[in-house]
Amino acid sequence: MLERIFAENDQTAAANRADFDHAAVTAINLMSSPGAGKTMLLRETLQRLRSQLRIGIVEGDIETSIDADRLDGLGAAVSLINTSNGFGGECHLDAPMVRKALGRLPLSELDIVIVENVGNLVCPAEFEIGEHARAMVYSVTEGEEKPLKYPVMFRSADLVLVNKVDLIPHLDFDLQTFYTNLRAVNPQAVTIEISARTGLGIAQWCQWLCDRHRQNRTVPATL
Repeated sequence: MLERIFAENDQTAAANRADFDHAAVTAINLMSSPGAGKTMLLRETLQRLRSQLRIGIVEGDIETSIDADRLDGLGAAVSLINTSNGFGGECHLDAPMVRKALGRLPLSELDIVIVENVGNLVCPAEFEIGEHARAMVYSVTEGEEKPLKYPVMFRSADLVLVNKVDLIPHLDFDLQTFYTNLRAVNPQAVTIEISARTGLGIAQWCQWLCDRHRQNRTVPATL
């Protein structure tokens, strides 16, 4: 049963990827635990990139439109998916959910689609959605041990955004220990230290998005 679920998901993920490639859109799966700062990061991202890139957002939540409402008026096309509405209240987005959300986005008019996945450090990493890259927002308030406790999530990330670094002076937190733990499970991950609240590192994150889109446009789609 589980193998069939993943097989069906992978088929739909491939269809999503084909639609992204056909529209020359770069898709980013943005994951984190609840409260790590994904939505605040997206607000800063849209404010900085709205004049450079045409961005769409798939906003995933179990309930409410609170996060989607926070992105309203910032120049992005936003498609909300509540997993409690017909999807059993799942703690992640899968490929069929994303496919439904894509039907409400003007893909041909976009450059990048960022999928803000449901806040969870386990399930989102297990489901392909058709993305070209995975970025993870990790908050220093979560503790240094999280890469060891949730290796699948950290191992799947192309980029780890180390958020809320402005709080480190007020925490019992060792940044180097975190990096040691991260490298133990994913030595290839790119890392950027950021503070979505103060703006630290947001320019580097925006540049990463621009670079990924440029690279994606120059690599022929796999048929």
